[in-house]
Amino acid sequence: MRWEEAIDVVLDALLQLLSGQHLLFLVLGVALGLAVGILPGLGGIAGLSLVLPFIYGTDPGPALAMMIGLTSVTATSDTFPSVLMGIPGTASSQATVLDGFPLSKQGQAARALGAAFTASLFGGVFGAIVLTGAIFIAKPIILAIGFGEQLMLVLLALTMVGMLTGASAAKGLASCGLGLLIGAIGTAFTTAEMRMAFDNLYLTDGVPLIIVGLGMFAIPEIVDLLRRQRTISESGVLGDGWVQGFRDAIEHKWIVLRCSGIGCLIGALPGLGGSVIDWIAYGHIKQISKDKSRFGHGDIRGVIAPESANNAKEGGALIPTLLFGIPGSGSMALLLGGLILIGLEPGPEMVNENLDLSFVIIWSIALANIFGAGACLLLAPSISKLTTIRYTLIAPFMFSIIFFAAYQATRDWGDIIGLLVLGTLGIYMKRFGWSRPALLIGFVLSKKVEDAVYQTVQAYGLSFLDRPVVLVLLALVVLSAIIALRTKSHGFDPRQTPEHSAEKPWPQMMFLLVVLVLPIWAIVDTAPRAFSMWVYPVTAAVLTLIPLIWIGTRLVLGREPNVVFFDSEHKTVDSFPEKRSALHYILWLVSLLIGSTLIGFVFAIAIFIFVFLRVKARTTILSSAFGAAAFVLLLGTLGNLLVLEYPAGLLQAYWPMPWPFIN
Repeated sequence: MRWEEAIDVVLDALLQLLSGQHLLFLVLGVALGLAVGILPGLGGIAGLSLVLPFIYGTDPGPALAMMIGLTSVTATSDTFPSVLMGIPGTASSQATVLDGFPLSKQGQAARALGAAFTASLFGGVFGAIVLTGAIFIAKPIILAIGFGEQLMLVLLALTMVGMLTGASAAKGLASCGLGLLIGAIGTAFTTAEMRMAFDNLYLTDGVPLIIVGLGMFAIPEIVDLLRRQRTISESGVLGDGWVQGFRDAIEHKWIVLRCSGIGCLIGALPGLGGSVIDWIAYGHIKQISKDKSRFGHGDIRGVIAPESANNAKEGGALIPTLLFGIPGSGSMALLLGGLILIGLEPGPEMVNENLDLSFVIIWSIALANIFGAGACLLLAPSISKLTTIRYTLIAPFMFSIIFFAAYQATRDWGDIIGLLVLGTLGIYMKRFGWSRPALLIGFVLSKKVEDAVYQTVQAYGLSFLDRPVVLVLLALVVLSAIIALRTKSHGFDPRQTPEHSAEKPWPQMMFLLVVLVLPIWAIVDTAPRAFSMWVYPVTAAVLTLIPLIWIGTRLVLGREPNVVFFDSEHKTVDSFPEKRSALHYILWLVSLLIGSTLIGFVFAIAIFIFVFLRVKARTTILSSAFGAAAFVLLLGTLGNLLVLEYPAGLLQAYWPMPWPFIN
C-alpha cells in the first residue's frame, strides 16, 4: 500500500470513529459490557449472545460499535465482584481474586480497584496499539495465503483450542469435536440436503449461534452462583485509596507493560483465552518477584498483573479473528458471528477491502477501554452498593432475559427448547471439566472447516501437502499436541486440588454415554449418502470418538480425574451452601418452558418470577408480585418499541390476552 492510500484509509477510519453515531453506540456497548461484567453469570460471551438477536439486519456501523464496546470492557468491570467478594465476575478475573479480595477485607478495596482499573486501561490501549501494528505487518502474509494454508491455520487453531482448554487434553479435543458436529447439523452446503436434523424444519439452517452461546455460558454460570447462595458482595464498603491505587499502577509500570505484552501474545493464540491469561500473568509476576510472602494475602502486584493481561488480550485475540477469520477466544467467536450477521466477513477479504473498518474496530477498543475505566472509577461507590444484592433476587430476571433473547434468534419454539438442551449440556460440561469455549469455537469454525476442506480438495487435491507453509503449520499442529499432552498428561489443571476426586466416576460415565450419541448419530445419518455430504461430519465424528473412547477407558480404569465444578471457585460439592443439585434448577427452567407452552411466554414469566422470588429468595408476596409485574411491563414496552414477538401458548388460542401479556 502506498503512503497516499494509507493516509486516506486512516482519515476515513478516523471520520467514522469520531462520528456522533459511532460514539453513541460505542458508549451504549460500553454500558452493556460494564453491566454484564459486574453481574457474575454473564460475561462477554453471554452478553454478546443477548444482543445479537437485536442487531441482525441493522446498519453495520452502530452494531459494530456496540459489539466492540461490549467486548472491550467486560474484563474491566468484572473486577468489582472479584475484589469485593472473591467471586470472579468472568473467567478472566479469577487470578485477581487471590490478592484483590484480601485487600478488600483489609479495607483497601478502593486501592485494589484503582490499581486494577488503571492497569486495565493501559492493557486495553496497549492491545489496540499492537493490533494496529499487526495489520500492517500481516497484510503481505495474508495475500500469500491460499486455500491449503487457510485449512491448516484452522486445524492448528482447533488443535490448540482442544489441547489447551478443559480439565484434560482429551476432554478439550472432544469438546471441540462436539462443536464441529453441532455446527454440521442442518443443510449441507454442497448438496443442500438435510443432515443430522431428524427432519426437523427448525434445524434446516442449523443451530443458531445465539442459542449455543447462551446455553454454554449464561445458564451454567447462573446455576453455579445460585448454588452458592451468596450476595455478589458482602459489605459494599470501598474505603479510601483510589489515588494510591493509581500510583501503584504507575510505580509498577514495567509489570503493567510486561503483562500487557503477555496478554496480547497469549490472546493471539487460539484456545487459551481469558481463562488462563490472568493465571499466566499472575504466575509470571510471582515467579520473578524476590519477595513472594505477600502474594495471596493482599499484594497489589497480584492485582495489577492479571488486570493488565486480561484487557490486553482482546487486542491479541482480534489478530487471528480479523486477519484470518479464526476466533482467538470464546468471545471472539461470538464477535465473529456478529460481524457475519451484519454483513462483514473477517479474514483476508476484510483486511484488503475494508481496511478502514479494521482500523475503526481497533481504535474503538482503545476508546472503549478509556470510557470503561473512567466509568468504573466514577460509578464505583454506587456499583459497590448494588453488589450487596442477594443473587437469588437477580437470577429469575436473568433467566427471563436469557429466554427472551433466545426466542428472538428465529422466533420459533425450537429456540427455547434448544436453549434448555444446550444449557443442560453446558451445566454438566462445567461440572466435569469439559471445555465450553472449545465447543463454541468448534461450532463457529465448523462452516469454515467444511468450506476449507472442499475448496482445498477442489483446488489442489492432496498436493497441498507439498506447500512449504502448509508443512510448517502441520509441524506446529504436531508440536502443540505434544506440548499439551506433556503438560496435561494427568488431566488436572495446575490450579485445582485433589479434592476434586470426591465424586464417584459413574456420573461422568453417564454423561459420556449421552455425549457419544452425537458422533454416532452423525455417522449413522450421513455415511450412506453422497461423498460430499458425509466426508465432513463423518470425519469430525471419527476424530471426536477417539478422545471420547480414551476418556471412557480412563474412567473405567479409574485414571480420569473426577472433576466436580472444575472451573468454579469452590473445590468440593460440600462447600456449596445450597444443597440442591444442578438438576433442581434445570427443573425450574423446564417448568418455565412448560408454562410458556400452556399459558404463553409473558404470563409464564410473571408466574416464574413471582414463585422463584417467594420460594428461593423468600421475599414477601407484595415484593414478589411487584418484581413480576415490573418485568412483564418491561417486556410489553420492549415488544411495542422494537416490534418483538413472544411465544404464545395454548391459552391464547382460546382466550385472547390483553397487553402486555401478548404482542
